[in-house]
Amino acid sequence: MKINFLIVVLTALIPMFVGFIWYNPKVFGTAWMKACGFSSEDLKGSNMILIFVLSYIFSVLLAVILNTMVIHQFGFFSSLMSDPDWDKAGTETYKFAEAYMSKYGDNYRTFKHGAFHGAIISLFFVLPVLGTNALFEKKGFRYILVNVGYWTVCLSLMGGVLCQFN
Repeated sequence: MKINFLIVVLTALIPMFVGFIWYNPKVFGTAWMKACGFSSEDLKGSNMILIFVLSYIFSVLLAVILNTMVIHQFGFFSSLMSDPDWDKAGTETYKFAEAYMSKYGDNYRTFKHGAFHGAIISLFFVLPVLGTNALFEKKGFRYILVNVGYWTVCLSLMGGVLCQFN
């Protein structure tokens, strides 16, 4: 099973598009700035090119690992990788993998299923990480809600796209 890197790099654009909408002052941008203790002036003078480039690189990394989490068949293949011949045509393991994929390769490969996993990953990974940071940074509930909400939407969309098209 191979990763379609074109889909991964396109999926990595989702957080940028969602962020343009989510953090717009007319949506949640004003609430986010208040929760962070920022003013519009505080955000001026930032190196936005560097911020967007690094954000995109981080999103690519996220899309790569998310791909393996929302597509169950990657788990199957990871269990075969200890066999040195798992990817050599004609071997017993290779034939087993081919038979498995012909029977189960398309199971749970829908946008809906990937979006569900993206939301679950947000709940069980993003919320604990951002929530813990927010507690120690003395940020309020609004800060957690705005940021975890953003990542829930992003990971749901990313998971859906990856699961459907990869």
